[in-house]
Amino acid sequence: MWNFSFVLPSLLILFILIAFYLSLPRLSVRKNRVFVWIILAESTTIVFDILSSYVDNDPAAYPMIMVQFFNVGYFAAFYIRSFLFYYFTLSLLSPEHALRPGIKALSKLPVGLMLLCTLLTPMTGWIYSIGPEGYHSGPLYNLTYLQMSVYLLLSFGTIVLFHRPLKKRERFAVILFNLLLLAGMIFRYVFPHFLLMDTFCLMAILIIYLEFENPEFYLELRGEVFNGKAFRDYIEENTGRLSGRVLGVVIHNYPDMRDIYGSHQMDVGMHMIARYLVSSFPHQTVFYYRKGRFILLGEKNMDCGEMSRRITERFQKTWKSDEAELYLKSAYLTMELGGELSEADDILSTLILAFKKADITASSVPVAVTADEVLQTRLQHTVRRALEKAIEQDQVEVFLQPLMEADSGKLIAAEALARIRDEKGEIIPPGLFISVAERSGRIHELGEQVFEKTCRFLKTADLSSLGIRWINVNLSPVQFMRSDLADCLEKILRIHGLEPALIHLEITEESMIDDSFLQKQMQSVREKGFQLVLDDYGTGYSNLTRLKICPFTNVKLDMSLVWDYCANPDDILPTMIKAFKHMNFTITSEGIENEQMADMMRRIGSDYLQGYHYSKPLSMEDFMEKYAKPAAPGGGSLQ
Repeated sequence: MWNFSFVLPSLLILFILIAFYLSLPRLSVRKNRVFVWIILAESTTIVFDILSSYVDNDPAAYPMIMVQFFNVGYFAAFYIRSFLFYYFTLSLLSPEHALRPGIKALSKLPVGLMLLCTLLTPMTGWIYSIGPEGYHSGPLYNLTYLQMSVYLLLSFGTIVLFHRPLKKRERFAVILFNLLLLAGMIFRYVFPHFLLMDTFCLMAILIIYLEFENPEFYLELRGEVFNGKAFRDYIEENTGRLSGRVLGVVIHNYPDMRDIYGSHQMDVGMHMIARYLVSSFPHQTVFYYRKGRFILLGEKNMDCGEMSRRITERFQKTWKSDEAELYLKSAYLTMELGGELSEADDILSTLILAFKKADITASSVPVAVTADEVLQTRLQHTVRRALEKAIEQDQVEVFLQPLMEADSGKLIAAEALARIRDEKGEIIPPGLFISVAERSGRIHELGEQVFEKTCRFLKTADLSSLGIRWINVNLSPVQFMRSDLADCLEKILRIHGLEPALIHLEITEESMIDDSFLQKQMQSVREKGFQLVLDDYGTGYSNLTRLKICPFTNVKLDMSLVWDYCANPDDILPTMIKAFKHMNFTITSEGIENEQMADMMRRIGSDYLQGYHYSKPLSMEDFMEKYAKPAAPGGGSLQ
């Protein structure tokens, strides 16, 4: 009555997959646990499918209790399997509201009802019935297809609504395995006497394994320990519920050791260390976080002091094998999870900083992560989130600070300064977000927004009423390294129909590292018509000889130089300014805070003055309101 030609090979393939999967270490995260449940449910379904189909061919030849047991077992496993495939989809996408206890309980209702019907079927005949003439489908048999259809609809709905966490290939895989389940259900309905559904489910499991569940995705150092991705996934899944301790082990001066011993010997050494940690501390989960850094994750009562002592004793001996002989030194850190440290980004960033601190300390006594370090890490994440939001939503603001002509005391130009706000609408200090933008690689997008909005202001504002001749725009050292910088800036200028003379580009001494690249980059910018300003002079390492070959038009003296001279006048700064003048540079003095400082800098040759004495940086609207001159009766602006 039933054809077994498809199901038996499927069972053999599944057993091979199970044996290989269970032979490797597995991280205890939700999707891995659900996958284990799926392969157990699929194995159970196939076994009961074979047994129930076999006895149903001739039920009179077997005890009725055996026939009923095999059939109930098959349908129960079938319904559970349908739910688990949906739950795996949910685990991949992790929509928080769908994983709440109430919603989870509601999603279990279809499988719960079908299990109840199945358990009652031997007495009611709802799903199937077995009589003298053999096996027959019951009046509620088609609920089997309805139950599976419900979970497939929930899966596809979840994919549509919450696909963002997945990469393109992962999204394709999750759609494909659900389509295979749908195809399997259709084939089961059209060809009920062929045991095809299990084959389609096996194909779905293979796709899940290849794309999401290969244990080697999470393993490092020849499969001895989990990798950094595994640690991140574990922390992210348990955000808000973490409790325990971390002992970090870092190889002292790992980059230097890798240069000394070579990459092959060091890789062999890391494998030996990983094997030692796993065998010596079986109750802790061991991760390798790249660059000679190991993480041992355990309970709150984990004795980090004793563990670090034992590891130090081992490091006093040689790490030796047929392929390597290494003499290494270790350093340690400890960190409490939970409480202040519960967010994944906080934990990972704090760990990286703590590893660096431990490596510098190079002590056998673990370095404890302090509350200040946690707060600093959290502040950086707050800044990064605010920065990303501002860039992605075009909310980077441009503030303007006036540059005053020293002799006349009149407004002549302004400096454009980037500003972003936190969730409360408060301005975040530039010293915080600029460095984050440089490290994250988003400084180019930030700089482009500032430049574009400055161009928009120049295009729409009445410059004659302001008395402005140009605006200075800062270029970060990282931004200045961009090879197509000049073309990018020129393109934005053309969009707004502006002349490049309206914008002066400020670069710092920090940008002047590679002489050949510096001159090439400055030449390309100058060819586009921009003028260049050397910002913050006095904080770096440049000299007059080097500046002589650079096509600057203006040098801005850092406020530290200005304050020092105004507090203790001498001949150094006046002589320096005289030399700049001889080189045809104009001079801007920053940090002017009162009229006395303005007068002193004016007398020694400053052409332009900038500082809080004149104004703090203002939003473009406030700048216009403060400096725009009222229109003359004849319609022109007063000069």
